[in-house]
Amino acid sequence: MPVLLLTANPADPELDPALAAAVVQQTGGELNWLNHGIACEILEPTAPDALATARDVLGQRAVDANIVPTQGRRKKLLIADMDSTMIEQECIDELAAALDIKPQVAEITERAMRGELDFEQALDTRVALLKGLERKVIEEVRREAITLAPGGRALVQTMKAYGAYTSLVSGGFTFFADYFGKRIGFDEAIANVLEFDGDRLTGTVTKPIVDKSTKRERLIALAAEHDLDLSQTIAVGDGANDLDMIGIAGFGVALHAKPAVAEAAGIRIDHGDLTALLYLQGYADEDIVR
Repeated sequence: MPVLLLTANPADPELDPALAAAVVQQTGGELNWLNHGIACEILEPTAPDALATARDVLGQRAVDANIVPTQGRRKKLLIADMDSTMIEQECIDELAAALDIKPQVAEITERAMRGELDFEQALDTRVALLKGLERKVIEEVRREAITLAPGGRALVQTMKAYGAYTSLVSGGFTFFADYFGKRIGFDEAIANVLEFDGDRLTGTVTKPIVDKSTKRERLIALAAEHDLDLSQTIAVGDGANDLDMIGIAGFGVALHAKPAVAEAAGIRIDHGDLTALLYLQGYADEDIVR
């Protein structure tokens, strides 16, 4: 039987008891709070299309509604995108800002994330524009311009505490993925390698690049390595290059994603933070490692 999950942004929670009760009244089922004001599950809703019904009741309130199965909710493998997922920025755009060309690069990034451009070609074009950027400037960008996405460390640390393997697989750069992957607590980080001539960027990346097929293949490989069925995995991202891994994971989550990505994903989080992925798996507030 399915579970209907409602989640709000912990920083601005809008899921009050009255709203949850209004949803239950229309969907049927048994209400169970996972974190009061932030997340609740409705067990075995009886409405024919409980998800659509719930979303109608929620209207413009900043609350996400998703349907997940009762069985097998807790996943044993997490694979996550980095830029605009585990961190709040697009690293390449922030590097471009250091050269005063952010609007030019950000436009290409946005189109690539929407799936309008070939990812490898778009990456090569943008990295070429960064030629000559000094390593110390890149370190400064990493230190001062990048912020961790809320709930990310709790997501990773909690899943690891309950026996899951966690992988950060990014179409961005190892210069950031290795650093932030360690800070968040991922077991591994995979990303593209920026090439240097001394202390300055050459404007190229090492080939082959990490792209959507790499993400999908890494998910499959890690599942096999850990003797897991794909149904035991969860993948999260925001861009078109995440859709291949999102499409085959047990829980494929679009987080604050581009419209086409959100529509294609089985699960969408438009308002909540990364702890929503824990509530999807049935973790209650007291289970979360913070």
